[in-house]
Amino acid sequence: MVDVRRFLGDVRLVAGRDLRIEARSRVVVAQVVPFALLVLVLFGFALDADQRTLGTFAPGLFWVAVLLSALLAVHRSATLEQSDGTLDALRMSGLTPLALFLGKAAAVFVQILALETVLIGGLLVFYGVEVDDPVLLIVAGVLAGVTVAAAGTLYGALASGLGVRETLLPILLLPVLAPVLIAATRAFDDALGVAAVDGWAWTGLLAATALVATVVGALAHGVLIED
Repeated sequence: MVDVRRFLGDVRLVAGRDLRIEARSRVVVAQVVPFALLVLVLFGFALDADQRTLGTFAPGLFWVAVLLSALLAVHRSATLEQSDGTLDALRMSGLTPLALFLGKAAAVFVQILALETVLIGGLLVFYGVEVDDPVLLIVAGVLAGVTVAAAGTLYGALASGLGVRETLLPILLLPVLAPVLIAATRAFDDALGVAAVDGWAWTGLLAATALVATVVGALAHGVLIED
């Protein structure tokens, strides 16, 4: 029988460790968030800062900024076990591969949610958009964040095992996240009132991708870190 309480405690332990490291290093606050906001601002300049154009393309630009910035968070998460024999220590600690995967994915998910929150504020300030359906906005953002965190944790482990993760990770991960970019953009089109689409139908696709990414990651992560 699996001790659920101990398992959840292990997940919280791994997630808490990663988040404490990030809190002390301030990589997300000092690097990832400024980079994401800079991407939004540069998009505005590239489109000649036309308010109507910015509002129309705001959902797509938002998710491009999220995915590009999430690569930095995923890369940072993947590097935490690559120094000083940390991964070997985790293996000998009694933590199951599933707990390690879920803990690391949860930590990345928290960082992505924080990033999304800041960038939504950026849309409101820089692009002048208005939120028509906040519930849809939140649900779509959470589901997309789950997918990015789960897939990012899995592919981060894969890229670390293959080496040259700095250049290989985007090549591996971004094509996999293309459906997330499309579905999340369409859901945000509806949530922000930009286009007349069924955002909840696209959110259903996000739910499916989140489930698949989590299940596949949970099954494959242990094999990758053992290799």
